Amino acid sequence: MASSPDAARSGSRLWKVVGASLIGTTIEWYDYFLYGTAAALVFGKVFFPNSDPLTGTLLSFLTYAIGFAARPLGALVFGHFGDRIGRKRLLVLSLLLMGGATTLIGCLPTYRQVGVAAPLLLTALRLVQGFALGGEWGGAVLLVSEHGDRRRRGFWASWPQGGAPAGNLLAAGVLSLLTTVQSDADFLAWGWRIPFLLSALLVIVGMWIRLSVDESPLFKQALAAAEARGGQEQPPLVAVLRNHWRDVLVAMGARMAENISYYVMTTFVLAYAVGHVHLSKQTALNAVLIGSAVQFALIPLFGALSDRVGRKPVYLVGAVGVGIWAFVFFGLVDTKDFGSLVLAVTVGLVFHSAMYAPQAAFFSELFATRMRYSGASIGAQFSSVAAGAPAPLIATALLKDYGSATPIAVYVAIAAAVTVLAVLCARETRGSDLTEVEASGAAGERAAGQAVTV
Repeated sequence: MASSPDAARSGSRLWKVVGASLIGTTIEWYDYFLYGTAAALVFGKVFFPNSDPLTGTLLSFLTYAIGFAARPLGALVFGHFGDRIGRKRLLVLSLLLMGGATTLIGCLPTYRQVGVAAPLLLTALRLVQGFALGGEWGGAVLLVSEHGDRRRRGFWASWPQGGAPAGNLLAAGVLSLLTTVQSDADFLAWGWRIPFLLSALLVIVGMWIRLSVDESPLFKQALAAAEARGGQEQPPLVAVLRNHWRDVLVAMGARMAENISYYVMTTFVLAYAVGHVHLSKQTALNAVLIGSAVQFALIPLFGALSDRVGRKPVYLVGAVGVGIWAFVFFGLVDTKDFGSLVLAVTVGLVFHSAMYAPQAAFFSELFATRMRYSGASIGAQFSSVAAGAPAPLIATALLKDYGSATPIAVYVAIAAAVTVLAVLCARETRGSDLTEVEASGAAGERAAGQAVTV
């Protein structure tokens, strides 16, 4: 048994890793959600001023969706090298790419200044953001999962998931503050740039913290074992598709309701509340702020619950709940009452948390170590192209065609049904020993042959 000082040092190291992952993912999600929030409130007027308001919003959401197209590429590239050379170095690179792209967005000229070049430059930087985020998520959650113990892996791995609501909270908070202290004219003229430029400072802080943590001990053991075996290993992508293709499909299906509901209830709702219900930008942003704060507090609690009752039951509660709540959600927003709006967003994010919190441990436990970065990233990011990417676009188009939010609620409910089916088909992974997954994956890899050159 480890001595008390050894246990204390181990706990201290784990909290340091958790802190580095959480702060890094918060910064990355701040950058990413800042774009989504600005797309709902600003970019239609700044980069597409010649369109009617709803069409301008639709076009700005199109540039928002394009970022998702780069996420699978980021998952493939970062997953491959993350499984080959380690998680830490790739996480540092993802943070640099995301922060650099976000800062440059704050420096872009507008459509009135340079014409069509403005939205083209915006789209290019959004692609860089998507590429970086495609590699960020898998590395951050794996670094924690592979440092922690299996009894509390759901709890520990859920902390990097808190970076999403924390980043959204930070992005919405900064924008809400600016809309409070600035006139609409000043905000549209230059104020919207401030949150993007702040990303440079946040990246410096995140880099300092991330460079201070150690590489995953489980990855180092797996790398040493692979080197001792000798020979050539399959590329992680090939190994994943041969040995874990069912798990990839499970992860993709599990992401549908989680991803779609989140972007409808945090990004599209801003455009809906302001443009359709005619609430103020500050009112809509404050509702998302409150909901995100509640979600940040709930995520580790749901992660801990998944350690007690299992990943699947917690995930299923979230999927079923969000599918039902979607029909209540828009009715509450339509009341134009701030309390009802807060209730709509907050309860929606509670159900989302039940899916999102156990997701990190759940996906990590599906794949062997030397293909875990690739497997978890592919499953998570390829599904985002069909889920989160078009969600605000589809919601906006449905609203434009039908003039009602009911079809949007049906859309979310269908996604929930897909997720329920996927999770029911999955195996329960709570308490899994990641070395056992490694052994199983290695055996499958040897059975498939290792003659493919990296």
